[in-house]
Amino acid sequence: MNTGKVLLGVLAGVAAGALLGILFAPDKGKNTRNKIVKKSEDYTDSLKEKFDDFIDNISEKLDEVKEEVSDITELTKTKVSEVKKEAKKATGL
Repeated sequence: MNTGKVLLGVLAGVAAGALLGILFAPDKGKNTRNKIVKKSEDYTDSLKEKFDDFIDNISEKLDEVKEEVSDITELTKTKVSEVKKEAKKATGL
C-alpha cells in the first residue's frame, strides 16, 4: 500500500471525525454552523496561501529558466560570431 494513500486516508478520517464531533456536540445549531463556517474559511485561507506559494515558486523557477536560456542564447551568438570571423580569416575574405 502506498504511504501517500495511507496518509490521505488518515487525514480524511481525521477531518470526518472532526466534522462529526462538531455536528454531534451538545451545542446550539447556530453555534455549530458558525464553527463549521469558521473552519471552512480557515481551510480555504490555508489552501489559498499554499496555492499562492506554489504559484510564486513556479514563477521563480520560470524566471530562472528564462535567464538561463538568455545566457545560453548570448553565448551561442558569441560563438557563432567567432566562428564567422575564423571562417572569413580562413577563406581570406
